[in-house]
Amino acid sequence: MPHAEAKRNVSLRSRVILLTAICVAGAVALASAGAFIVVSSNLYSQVQSTVEFNTKNTAAALGSGQYQNLTLVGPPDLTFAQLSPDGMLPEYGRQPPKISSVERNLLSSEPGTCTQPRTDNTTHTVVMACVYRPSQVLVVAQSLQPTESLLQKLALVLVFVGIGGVLVAALAGTAVAQGGLRPVTRLRQAAEHVSATGDLRPIPVTGDDELSLLTTSFNTMLGALAESQERQRRLVGDAGHELRTPLTSLRTNLELLLASEKPGAPTLSAEDRREIYDDVQAQIAEMTTLIGDLVELAREDAPQAVHEPVDMVELVERALDRARRRAVGQQFLVTVQPWYLLGEAHALERAVLNLLDNAVKFTPADGIVRLEMKPVGDGTMLIEVADSGPGIAEADLPHVFERFYRSSEARTLPGSGLGLAIVAQAAERHGGKAYAGRAPEGGALMTMRLPGRPSPA
Repeated sequence: MPHAEAKRNVSLRSRVILLTAICVAGAVALASAGAFIVVSSNLYSQVQSTVEFNTKNTAAALGSGQYQNLTLVGPPDLTFAQLSPDGMLPEYGRQPPKISSVERNLLSSEPGTCTQPRTDNTTHTVVMACVYRPSQVLVVAQSLQPTESLLQKLALVLVFVGIGGVLVAALAGTAVAQGGLRPVTRLRQAAEHVSATGDLRPIPVTGDDELSLLTTSFNTMLGALAESQERQRRLVGDAGHELRTPLTSLRTNLELLLASEKPGAPTLSAEDRREIYDDVQAQIAEMTTLIGDLVELAREDAPQAVHEPVDMVELVERALDRARRRAVGQQFLVTVQPWYLLGEAHALERAVLNLLDNAVKFTPADGIVRLEMKPVGDGTMLIEVADSGPGIAEADLPHVFERFYRSSEARTLPGSGLGLAIVAQAAERHGGKAYAGRAPEGGALMTMRLPGRPSPA
């Protein structure tokens, strides 16, 4: 467990440095091993070639009579000896090579016969023999000590070079980690700053690499969070403003009723008392509607994780049933066509009901509310709700779907100013849009465009 905990606590910077050092160490080790093998193979090959060259040339000279006796020729580590049935005659002043059965077997061979160069590990020499006359064998040996000494020095140099390469790689990894992880450090500090202060200002972006793209994505997230907070503050502020009026009026009426009950206070007539009661009931109903719309709008702002198949014809019929119960004599002219989509049935039904309620509110008691649902051929469907009211002024058309917006004609009518905002919110969450315009009948025309298909999947 302590080992696992220590492993988890290793920082990313340390892991980058360690990984860089390990990779460079592996590369240096492979390169050094390859270089050592190639160099050693070449050096040993050169020694064997030197021994073979000297053996054959000296044997040919002895056989032709050019040399009568062996002399001190060649480098000091090169030794010669003559082997005959009587024994071995070494070169004067030098250590004779070690004779094995391989060389003795040549005594019975024909002149010109040579052995392959062999390495004698006991004496650290390369030995070769050639028959230059009948029963006369020349044996040549060259010491490997200079070659082995050179290889030892080369190995030592490669070790020091490898250690230096690892150290340089560690320093380079440190520089890369510090430079490359600097944006990550800024992101961490920015996240801590946001957590501590709530300040959602974006982080400066430099460069165009992956970490810069990460910073840009982080800034996008901060912007979305800031926008969400701004919407929440605006909703709370607008809700407080809208609630202030009915609460003030309600408190005034209640204080008036309580004051009339005090001894010696002027009494209220039955008609005045009834008017106050009616006013209180209207204010309570207005507050109830406003609070319900606020709850619905806040719920619509939350992310929707579950989508279900929705039959828009059934949904519109349910909304029509509820709207007819609230109507006070208005007639409904309905035309629907099959349409299906994936979404949240409750939010869409609330949006359609709000459109119908808005139309009923502005339509006279003997007027007609028209609802038409029709595909438009581009993978979307329109739900149009037209009323028989006075219509919407041109100055009000761009603002009718804003929260708490109420035109001058609608201020005297019941409502919270959130119904059409809920419609726009539901349409946007389902990939659609809401529009306001004028109906051919002269009233307002509210349209909601939604994607989908004319038949179930």
